[in-house]
Amino acid sequence: MTKSLHFIQPDWPAPVNVKALQTTRVGGVSSGAYSSLNLGAHVNDDPVAVAANRQLLSSYLPSEPVWVNQVHGVEVIDAAVSSCLQNADASFATKPNVVCVTMTADCLPVLLCDKKGSVVAAVHAGWRGLCDGVIEAAVAKMQVPASGILAWLGPAIGPNAFEVGNDVRDQFMAKDSRAELAFKKHGDKWLCDLYLIAKQRLNTLGVPGIYGAGVNENFCTYTDKERFFSFRRDNATGRMASMIWLANS
Repeated sequence: MTKSLHFIQPDWPAPVNVKALQTTRVGGVSSGAYSSLNLGAHVNDDPVAVAANRQLLSSYLPSEPVWVNQVHGVEVIDAAVSSCLQNADASFATKPNVVCVTMTADCLPVLLCDKKGSVVAAVHAGWRGLCDGVIEAAVAKMQVPASGILAWLGPAIGPNAFEVGNDVRDQFMAKDSRAELAFKKHGDKWLCDLYLIAKQRLNTLGVPGIYGAGVNENFCTYTDKERFFSFRRDNATGRMASMIWLANS
């Protein structure tokens, strides 16, 4: 039996015409490792189940999300003029009812909007993309002053669960020495705080309003198995969607 869809509504002071939804794993037809609201078509789930899940989601949206093929890079596309499944890790929109989306299962989703409600963006910030500047690339594409941008950090693997090696820490440190604050020694490994690094990058850009995970919410995908998919925890698992769009004003 299909459960009712369960969403997280971002808690941030976005303009009234900015709409955003964060799915959880609750409320779909997928089974087994993908139970139940898996929206990823690339994870070996039954394609019929994925299509049914996306159809369930569609009644909450003004249009089909512009799904992208995420490659852990820094490419940002204009969702209004892009076809689905382009290689990209962020999208933005300035036209109403164009739904930007990122899919995650441990990586950090970042939703962005400006205080005037003229542009929105969805960013897939896995550690590689975060390190290489995908947030910076998305903010640049928005073409508004950073001081007028709001950011919401969605569910991701938390700072007490994301274990990495020296190579990951070294790459972040090479980009910004302040990243040292986001790593805590854990045996011969390190625990990495993706939220803190994202906040550091946003602060450097001059984005003042940062909300969500690691700020005023606790959204660890790894530890909250009831609500969230986690690739690090389960390997075979589904994907959640973080979506944002501009409504007609």
